[in-house]
Amino acid sequence: MAIVKHIKSRNANYSAAINYLLFEHDEKTGKKIVDESGRSILRKEFYMDGLNCDPMSFDKECELTNAHFHKNKKREDIKSHHYIISYDPADVTENGLTGERAQAISLELAKQMFPGYQALVVTHTDGHNESGNIHTHIVINSVRKTAVERQPYMDKPHEEVAGYKHRSTDKFMNTFKKTVMDRCLQEGLHQIDLLAPAERKITQKEYMAQKHGQQTIDEINRKIIEDGLKPTSTVFLTQKEYLRQAIDECAVTSSNFDEFQSKLLELFQISVIEHRGRYSYLHPDRQKRISERALGTRYGKEHLEQTFLRKDPLAILYVRSHLCLVVNLQTNVKAMQSPAYAHRVKLSNLQQMANTIIYVQEHGFDTQSDLKNTLLASKQELKEMQTQFAQHRSNLRTLNDQIRYTGQYYANKEIYSQFSNAKYKGKYRKEHAKEIQKYEEARDWLRSFYQDGKMTSLKTLTLQKEKLQQQIASEEEAISSLKEKLKDLDTADQNVDAILQMQIPEPVKSKTKDLER
Repeated sequence: MAIVKHIKSRNANYSAAINYLLFEHDEKTGKKIVDESGRSILRKEFYMDGLNCDPMSFDKECELTNAHFHKNKKREDIKSHHYIISYDPADVTENGLTGERAQAISLELAKQMFPGYQALVVTHTDGHNESGNIHTHIVINSVRKTAVERQPYMDKPHEEVAGYKHRSTDKFMNTFKKTVMDRCLQEGLHQIDLLAPAERKITQKEYMAQKHGQQTIDEINRKIIEDGLKPTSTVFLTQKEYLRQAIDECAVTSSNFDEFQSKLLELFQISVIEHRGRYSYLHPDRQKRISERALGTRYGKEHLEQTFLRKDPLAILYVRSHLCLVVNLQTNVKAMQSPAYAHRVKLSNLQQMANTIIYVQEHGFDTQSDLKNTLLASKQELKEMQTQFAQHRSNLRTLNDQIRYTGQYYANKEIYSQFSNAKYKGKYRKEHAKEIQKYEEARDWLRSFYQDGKMTSLKTLTLQKEKLQQQIASEEEAISSLKEKLKDLDTADQNVDAILQMQIPEPVKSKTKDLER
């Protein structure tokens, strides 16, 4: 299956991306590998293209774009985004995937998802730790070089305009993953549902922490063994992995939450509580809890409650899981190629049909029209909420400007007053250039904003900001909740369509025609 990863970088040295993609690097240290003469060694096999730039001058062209639009000047600015599409190793032997073919597929995906951006598209065939899986790196400058048509996944104002920065939002990532899934299925490559929540959610940050931690413990153990002693631990566990293993062990022997909670605390010193319908865990070496979302769906309330219920053979009849789409076996390439896979999909489809029927009954949908009307109404409600949310965010930015320029105005007002009364204004301006410039900048902005000349006090502005921030936080939570509801509604709607299509009877053959035969 192809998977998609995203990494954002604040490194202003765009040459570092070119060096990493073209030359061999030590995976443990991250340093470039050189030959006896100290020269960099090219990777054994790679394919490279540039999008809206020459790949070999990607770094210079990005710097020119940034300078042209006066962007990425601050250290904390995100300078580039790095997306990695990793293909299933089995695609090489089973589906004839080559580095050249993967590069062509990934380049088309990059053109579709990153129009107007300067990008490096480089495919490697060695895989991580020489695993052999083909993967493509797409590195884009965070600033859009040329304007493009607005796309459905763009939910930020002016995202399509040249000079605006890329935002890797949830909406964008979901669209990107869906596009990758569709393309892999079209190409006959192995693919899983990237939009379904991961059972074990391991981020790039956790993966790297585990990797470096294992290297450290291996080095320590090597010295212990050399001294003739036996290491007490050979495997490094991140705090999240420690939680996962402990939860797995306690869940299978617990019949309810109270028992599960007691065992975690007694055996592993892990505290678990339920908050707002979700579980959160406290590692013994932490002060802040880790939510079930950070660990994966396998460690969430819904899945674990199902595990507890399964101890009772009667209760299993009432177990529900996340709604997932019913798979169409007539269009699924892998199902057509593998009878065993098709059989598993059929079983999964039966479960999802049952879950869909339970969902429809629980929410009181008497007809298919009721379901579709609720779905359409929810989509419209979400659109209106997002429009209002975007407006409030825009108002907050304006309010922040008011506060900043008002504070800047009053902070430098006294110096500017002294400058106005100074005998030698040129000398005074030279000595206080920074303060005078800030005052004039603030004064001009405030004059253009307050057309009637009446300024709002800092105290009032601060109160307005607090109120607006609370409103934005409330709207953000409401939008998140509505999105989850919409996802279930949309899945149920598609599944109902699929179920009804499966139940359409074949035309009954005429008895007269049968007799004639």
